[in-house]
Amino acid sequence: MQRSSDRILTTHVGSLARPRDLLEVMREKEHGRPYDADGYTKRVTTAVAEVVDRQVDAGIDVVTDGEMGKVSFLTYVKDRLSGFAADSGEKLMPPSWQVEIDAFPEYYAGYLGKYTEQVSPMTTMVCTGPVTYVGQEQLQTDIANLRAAVEGQQVVEAFLPSTSPSGFGRNEHYGSHGEYLEAVAEALREEYLGIVDAGFLLQVDDPWLIEYLSENPETTPEQRRADAEQHVEILSHALRGIPREKIRLHTCYGLNHGPRVHDIDLRDVAPLMLRIPAGAYSFEVANPRHQHEWKIWRDIPLEDGQILIPGLLGHATNYVEHPELIADQIEQYAGIVGRENVIAGADCGFSSRASFSPEVHPTVVWEKFRALAEGARIASARLWS
Repeated sequence: MQRSSDRILTTHVGSLARPRDLLEVMREKEHGRPYDADGYTKRVTTAVAEVVDRQVDAGIDVVTDGEMGKVSFLTYVKDRLSGFAADSGEKLMPPSWQVEIDAFPEYYAGYLGKYTEQVSPMTTMVCTGPVTYVGQEQLQTDIANLRAAVEGQQVVEAFLPSTSPSGFGRNEHYGSHGEYLEAVAEALREEYLGIVDAGFLLQVDDPWLIEYLSENPETTPEQRRADAEQHVEILSHALRGIPREKIRLHTCYGLNHGPRVHDIDLRDVAPLMLRIPAGAYSFEVANPRHQHEWKIWRDIPLEDGQILIPGLLGHATNYVEHPELIADQIEQYAGIVGRENVIAGADCGFSSRASFSPEVHPTVVWEKFRALAEGARIASARLWS
């Protein structure tokens, strides 16, 4: 993993809006209706090339495939893991979401009512048999598409996202939740290894560490802490033997637009987050509920080799952040952990679910990326003057 050795590097979290023509075919595929399979495969390939071109043009240094071929950052695993029922029909509703919805029912009734133009609904997968990895062909397609897209491009590095073992499934097969998570983690390990062996950085998308720690009236704080500890141990085991400098960990909160008054403090997350063996850690900052948290790093030391990727672009607002603000925030982090230990990023993905109407308009996303690149240039001039 390249460091900000002579300037501040830029990156983002991964998912970007898919082209409408691709979404239309993906919708047919996800609903089991007839579609042009060869045409779909070719369109994913060209969409990856297009989105890499646009990242480079906007000034992003560490790029990815935009998850063009995935229906979401999470439930894409339904096609890559055996042992799950195809569709449980149960809406995926983490406890922390429900706490927030219960606190602001009028607001969220309107918000969730509008947020419906998804290619496919996010439903809970149900584990009904032994879990194994069967996504080798899809993974190799992801790898080939990104490799072709970055060839000849002026990029510093490229990464591929992969989900963490938690959050998408309910166990009806294994003797305990821990045993179930271990099986899922061991299966996903094959994807983790495949990404790294292909020469790309692995990004593990892990909102579930925060979810385990978040307010949940059905559990005690002690149980939530124990569940989070178990999650860290299982994910760390899945990553065993992979060089830390090949791994980025992305952790984030749940709902996007909204009051977000029930978000847990990052101070309560960071010590556990840093125990997961990664080289870089991506987390929310642009969200106004968390902009103040840069100060926690005065008290939480990094180990040698650990890098922070603070999210300096909001993934749930169409405001374009000012480059001077971004530069100031970069300097805040660099002043505490060192300029070489900071890469400028985004709070979360800009289309974590394939949608015809992502919350941030795609044209705005590219302007945000340009602002991030300009902010990094301003900060670099100050930090290396």
